[in-house]
Amino acid sequence: MATNWSLTIDCAQPAKLAEFWALALGYVEPPPPTGYATWEAWLADCGVPEEEWDDGAYLADPDGVGPSLSFLKVPESKVAKNRLHLDLRVGGGRDIPWETRWPRVLATVERLTAAGATTLREYEMNGRPDHVLMADPEGHEFCVV
Repeated sequence: MATNWSLTIDCAQPAKLAEFWALALGYVEPPPPTGYATWEAWLADCGVPEEEWDDGAYLADPDGVGPSLSFLKVPESKVAKNRLHLDLRVGGGRDIPWETRWPRVLATVERLTAAGATTLREYEMNGRPDHVLMADPEGHEFCVV
């Protein structure tokens, strides 16, 4: 049996970074736990001080298939290359003809650049562009494939 897992991203501005990744992945903020009208009501009931309510943000796959994402506020900034990164497989896979796949990659790169991402490098395979290494608004690397 597979283990259910989620991914946590340390960052400076959880809500802002969650907004970017919601756009990038098509994810949504999950509903508050059963019995609570809002996340704030749940946080208050759990005894979390109000000044800490913005220290985290959470996203979920609206279809319930992909892992959830947590964004946690940390005091230090990112200082080195990620040892783990996401691949946004928007092209449909390398078995899809390049003429179909590459425009999908470019459209996503353009959309995410407009949302605050930065293109770091474009990689080639067999003499043609293949995928793009990008960084989110706080510098976390990811690939658009």
